[in-house]
Amino acid sequence: MSNSPVARITDAGNAPDGAAEHELRDGLSADDFKAAFRNHPAGVAVITADAGTGPVGLTATSVFSVSTEPPLLVFSVSAMSSSAAAILASDTVVVHLLGAEQLDLATLCATSGIDRFADTTIWDRLITGEPYFPAADGWIRGRIVERMSAGNSTVIAVHALQSSSVESASAPLVYHNRTWHALGEQSAI
Repeated sequence: MSNSPVARITDAGNAPDGAAEHELRDGLSADDFKAAFRNHPAGVAVITADAGTGPVGLTATSVFSVSTEPPLLVFSVSAMSSSAAAILASDTVVVHLLGAEQLDLATLCATSGIDRFADTTIWDRLITGEPYFPAADGWIRGRIVERMSAGNSTVIAVHALQSSSVESASAPLVYHNRTWHALGEQSAI
């Protein structure tokens, strides 16, 4: 086995007793791990939910599609997020896929210590009860079908039930190297 400084996972077939062996020692530091991902751009989304205690929202760059049949998406939520408990307790969520014109929503839901729903003119509830931001270029309402603990976060799988998108969306909003960016024709290669 290598003395590599990264975490090693050995499959069950190679483990001496036939069980999976997980060696997580010698992993990257949190700072090194963040630095490695700093140059990996990610789309920006806002996740909203209400588990019965009032609306919550958070900004996420971990949203991605997993399957089209059935339609599944995944995102993660940090245990340090003030919205984590409510999102984890919810049955459904709304995932807002943001464009550059919705940078205000991204920053609103990324700001700690504020009431993200104080301005009642920028949000509403779907007929099914979930809070949502109508200004988003698109959103997907879905039922949480799986929660998986992963370090200090929880990975959440969502079965998409309903969606909405505008006909002419704004430039995609991307987070890269601690800065918001708008993708456009100038960024095509």
